[in-house]
Amino acid sequence: MISGNLLRIPCVESGYRLWQCLLIGLCLIVFEHADAEVAASHPARLSAQSLLLDVTFTGKRVIAVGQRGHILVSDDLGLSWTQVQSPVNVLLSAVKMLDEDTGFAVGHDAVILRTKDAGNSWQLMHYAPHEERPLLDVWFTDSMQGFAIGSFGFFLSTEDGGESWQPKTISEDDYHLNAVAADINPILYIGAEAGVAYRSDDAGKNFSEVDSPYSGSWFGVLAIPPDTVYLCGLRGGLYRSDDGGQSWRQINTGTTATLTGIARFTNGGVVVTGLDGTLLISFDGGQTFTLRQFPDRLGISAAEVLPDNKLVLVGMFGVRYLESSEWMTEPLQIQN
Repeated sequence: MISGNLLRIPCVESGYRLWQCLLIGLCLIVFEHADAEVAASHPARLSAQSLLLDVTFTGKRVIAVGQRGHILVSDDLGLSWTQVQSPVNVLLSAVKMLDEDTGFAVGHDAVILRTKDAGNSWQLMHYAPHEERPLLDVWFTDSMQGFAIGSFGFFLSTEDGGESWQPKTISEDDYHLNAVAADINPILYIGAEAGVAYRSDDAGKNFSEVDSPYSGSWFGVLAIPPDTVYLCGLRGGLYRSDDGGQSWRQINTGTTATLTGIARFTNGGVVVTGLDGTLLISFDGGQTFTLRQFPDRLGISAAEVLPDNKLVLVGMFGVRYLESSEWMTEPLQIQN
């Protein structure tokens, strides 16, 4: 049987990211088999063209994760990709690297994976299908202390480098916790559903709700020292705070497409991803944004900025690589 909790997954109004908005059928399939034993992912010839939800750069290698437990690595800055063995075949929603060697990926069935060799191999550190709550993002404040967040207020913390994970409650509400970002340790922000956002001033030990400028769900958060914070989400909503979340300014995006994530260029520019093939690019430090849109209108889940302002995008199309000359011109050229 499928849990009654799934009745709270309307594809637009809930706090879910790109894949929750577009792939409710897939979510139902995953939860329906949540009691099955964990199984490893299988090699897929077209894994680089299948659904991918998050991407990160270690400084040398690019790593992307997505459906069926797929984990892909690139050693040429996103030009070519190799699928590596994954110990799970469930949807992976986020990946973060602590350094060039150590990192974590999270996903459905409360899965947490760890790598200690730059993504060549992954170890299953946490698996709790009975929770019926996917994990949506992960963050570490140092090599030992970190946490993973997910649907219905799901929050797991570790103080031993991911060897063990303990549940924790950060609010009496059970809002979906969608995305986390750090300003400078110990200040952290979480974007949640229903316009809720949280701030921690002690590296994630305690969180308090910040005044939110919008009632729609937040799917992306970016914090830039010392006090600048961006939140993005439903209906093209993009807001900026320059005082640590005390006050907010709405930024005109020119789109009503749901925005899914935010990343920063080394030169101070900002890029926002979204559904309907949406890219928002800022050339003035995040004050104003220019709308770019892929002709195929396939949803983009996340972006990672590479050296020389190259971009790697992941989403419904799999993975795409863009030279700076491609995303700075209109229309966008697609290079899979």
